[in-house]
Amino acid sequence: MEFEFLRPLGLDFEVLINEFSTQQLGSKVVFNTKDQFPDVDKVTIAVIGVLDNRGDDRAISDVDLFAIRKELYTLYPGNWDASIADFGDILPGDTIEDTYFAVRKVVAALIKRKVIPVIIGGSQDLTYALYRAYDDLEQMVNLVAIDSKFDFGKENETASANSYLTKIVIDEPNNLFNFCNIGYQTYFNSQEEIDLIEKLFFDSYRLGEISNNLALAEPVFRDADVVSLDMSSVKSSDSGNFVTFVPNGFNGKEICSLSRYAGISDKVSLFGVFNHANTVHESVLIAQIIWYFIEGYHYRSKEYPFGSRENYIKFIVPIEEEVLIFYKSDKTDRWWIEIPFVTNGGNKLKRNTLLPCSYEEYLGACNQELPERWWKAQRKNIV
Repeated sequence: MEFEFLRPLGLDFEVLINEFSTQQLGSKVVFNTKDQFPDVDKVTIAVIGVLDNRGDDRAISDVDLFAIRKELYTLYPGNWDASIADFGDILPGDTIEDTYFAVRKVVAALIKRKVIPVIIGGSQDLTYALYRAYDDLEQMVNLVAIDSKFDFGKENETASANSYLTKIVIDEPNNLFNFCNIGYQTYFNSQEEIDLIEKLFFDSYRLGEISNNLALAEPVFRDADVVSLDMSSVKSSDSGNFVTFVPNGFNGKEICSLSRYAGISDKVSLFGVFNHANTVHESVLIAQIIWYFIEGYHYRSKEYPFGSRENYIKFIVPIEEEVLIFYKSDKTDRWWIEIPFVTNGGNKLKRNTLLPCSYEEYLGACNQELPERWWKAQRKNIV
């Protein structure tokens, strides 16, 4: 029923399918065409296009994903064993809410089947529909946005690419546990918005912070469920998007590295790329961003929350009136810090008892510096 919203790839793309060499990614992907539909039970990663960009007032043309798909499927895969399928496109509904409904149903059905959707979207307000797909899964959601803006709007404003976060925060049921912005640029965000991020105990990292040390983002992705990437966070000289000129932003190498971090995360179950300008040059970069996400997926280590704590080295650090407990994986050398949540019966926050952190945060704790992300997580449990 849910997959009735998906339109098969067109005849022009079917012609292209026959031109892929046996070594290219396109020859190893199952496509939704007029003659076949992928077997969902045999799929690990599902690529889906959403052809609705009504939420982006900067958009000057309809969404066209042909060039992105062409660039992606002519790339050569790594040593991959995951089954990849392209499920085709979700067409714009009569209203934007109709599109949200279709996206939510398709994505929820795939996640329930342990399939990771990779969404090539139109406007970034579709992130709201991705978030709502978790409503029936009875879990809190951690959302990470790679974006130059926080995308807050007025309370009664219709959701758009520049205001969808307000709708996520306000609308019921409220399953958002944490939001983190990676790469915001201060001059694009009011002081009121910056203060609100702090008031809500959300996390944010300026563009300069991440560009100077990309590893800062790794623990953030490790705790994410949904990753939403706004292509306007990439500078135009690297993206090739001169329709909407972006003088400052991540470069191509940095954005692909962030995408790989998202793929490596054992917890990320949904990845979306939005607000692209339908230019050929930008399509090349988007294809490589998706390639790196899939590459990262193949390096997942199945650590917490999937593994047992018995395989970790435990460190106890007394600090002020607290006793912090750190865990280090003897498999990957990655670090976690324990968050002593008060749980009641089937509390949905149980699985967040360990918060990913960095070695630098452990060293800071040893010097009596309380980790900021630990403090914010604690406050969410108290208030």
